[in-house]
Amino acid sequence: MTVGTAFAGRAETVPAGGEEIRKGKDMHGGILIWGAGAIGGTLGAYLIRAGQDVTFVDVVPEHVAAINKGGLSIEGPIDTFTVKAKAFLPADLKGTWKRIFLAVKAQHTADAVRALKPHLAEDGYVLSLQNGLCELIIQEHAGRNRTVGAFINYGSDWLAPGKILYSNPGAFVVGELDGATTPRVRELYDVVRLFEPNAILADDIWSYLWGKLVYASFLFAQGLGKASIADCLARPELLPAWRALGAEVLRVAQAEGIEARGFNGFDPKAFVPGASEAAARASVEAMVVFNRPNPKSHSGIWRDLWVRKRRSEVDAQIAPIADIGKKHGLKSPTVRRLVSLIHEVEGGKRAMRDENLLELLDAR
Repeated sequence: MTVGTAFAGRAETVPAGGEEIRKGKDMHGGILIWGAGAIGGTLGAYLIRAGQDVTFVDVVPEHVAAINKGGLSIEGPIDTFTVKAKAFLPADLKGTWKRIFLAVKAQHTADAVRALKPHLAEDGYVLSLQNGLCELIIQEHAGRNRTVGAFINYGSDWLAPGKILYSNPGAFVVGELDGATTPRVRELYDVVRLFEPNAILADDIWSYLWGKLVYASFLFAQGLGKASIADCLARPELLPAWRALGAEVLRVAQAEGIEARGFNGFDPKAFVPGASEAAARASVEAMVVFNRPNPKSHSGIWRDLWVRKRRSEVDAQIAPIADIGKKHGLKSPTVRRLVSLIHEVEGGKRAMRDENLLELLDAR
């Protein structure tokens, strides 16, 4: 397998996909995507176009109705197309699937798994297409042997019922939680490559998930202000904040026995405790280069807070880092301050100002 130049990290070499997959013929009984928003909708639309049998589930009636009436449309600089698709509200869904891709917000994971469990075949699995450590929640409710991990970093936004913006490709990694190379994860890898040819089949999925947690902490910080992801990262006065957040998250990962892996310009080695300022600056500059051309200028977190006016995933993604660290006797003051600032925004107590990010510097 060839790893794309946009990705970084070790990957296991696996054989090319089967002839049926390459021809776009679905030989594995269909895929249920639970959550047809930005992430699930984008992936599902591409898989349908590639010949896969995909069914969507979503909790937004208008979105479900739009998909069933006019199809699911993908817009943006990469592709513009519409696919015919099947979509259901959870209460209307019937049947079971061996492959269920979960693409809901992290805070809704437990409720979603409870709802989808009757539709999961005994020998099936749930794939988490989420941010955070949602695999831990999924395995608690569905079982570890019925949980598969994934790390994604492509850019998408929900625009309107039946319409999704796909702005940029990004890393896509799948792997069994125990690192094994099973027939099902090989088949999953083949399917994922119909969407992202440079996808990775990894034997250390937790390393990627913890790497994404560091990057996620940067995106949550960006969500506090007006500036885009690239402009926010490029602010020289915020370099100490990126270093503090990175060091705190990576310290917890190390305590958990995880060596975080990098992607799309993010280099974990540049943010570990004791790393040089120059190394951090170089990684930040690389992340700016990756993000600058993307039409998706602001994070989904920013959209949740300031556009859709709803609660973010901070309590499901970022807060657990500090809680896990506490079990190891580690303090995470910058992480906790970030969570507190996001709560103030969610509670209507803090306006959108780029100066908000400077308050992270006071937590160190």
